[in-house]
Amino acid sequence: MTPLLEVTDLVKHYLSRGLFRAGLPTRAVDGVSFEVGRGETLGLVGESGSGKSTIGRTILRLDEPTGGRAVFDGVNVFETDRETLRAMRRKMQIIFQDPFSSLNPRMAIGSAVAEGMEIHRLAPKAEIPERVAGLLREVGLDPSLATRYPHEFSGGQRQRVGIARALAVSPTFIVCDEPVSALDVSVQAQVINLLRDLQEHRGLSYLFIAHDLAVVRQISHRIAVLYLGRIVELGTTDQIIESPQHPYTQALLSAVPEPDPRRQRTRIVLRGDPPSPSAPPPGCAFAGRCFHSSKNARCTSERPEQRTVAGRQVACHHAG
Repeated sequence: MTPLLEVTDLVKHYLSRGLFRAGLPTRAVDGVSFEVGRGETLGLVGESGSGKSTIGRTILRLDEPTGGRAVFDGVNVFETDRETLRAMRRKMQIIFQDPFSSLNPRMAIGSAVAEGMEIHRLAPKAEIPERVAGLLREVGLDPSLATRYPHEFSGGQRQRVGIARALAVSPTFIVCDEPVSALDVSVQAQVINLLRDLQEHRGLSYLFIAHDLAVVRQISHRIAVLYLGRIVELGTTDQIIESPQHPYTQALLSAVPEPDPRRQRTRIVLRGDPPSPSAPPPGCAFAGRCFHSSKNARCTSERPEQRTVAGRQVACHHAG
């Protein structure tokens, strides 16, 4: 089956300009490729600064790409004109990390949810309040709250409003940009369960961005592990969780709390910091933090390309 979204060699560089001359470009995303199937959730995980949110924003062209392709439902998003892109954005939506800053504090939540329907003229004006009420019920909010403002809601309730707003234009694909990272653990579970229910009932596809593998494993069919703007491991959730092949994935997984006290997990503490995205090393970007004792000149001179190891894609000279 043809994937709903196909991203190929996505590149996003940011140019910083000094007082007298341009600085080196920041390579936020450096050649990323993946697919998202219809009704599938692809989890995108990595530490802060790895380029996760940049990928989500660039796919939607909230940020313009430096290079690559993003084909959504047969159309290259990066080559569309303004009017075509406007129509496509009905089918491609985003849920932001901070539910408070993503809502207009001067706009009642009912108006915020209705805004997309009004812009795209999806319903007669008289029908919009009824549709808003239905969306609020769908995300677990009382429709009588439609006249209230964002500051009157908890973080979990505001995120439900953000989800309702994304659903208002009947999308097929949603970028979930760390949608639960600002919420309490119990509320995180509620929002994840809501997203799973919506996916089942509406046939939605998600790109679920997070830094926490414990969260990503609960909702994702497949997981892509990102490090310094590149995917270092990509496979099914079971493959990544049960037998990670890349040392960075192994380190991330070791930080996930183990709920069974009878099982002990050895914590892998990475030394140092990631290299600068403005001046990445010539070989493997992870080489300076890698715990393999058998590192050799190849790791520091030759950038590893993705290859198939144990049924998934891994960019590591040592894997396998």
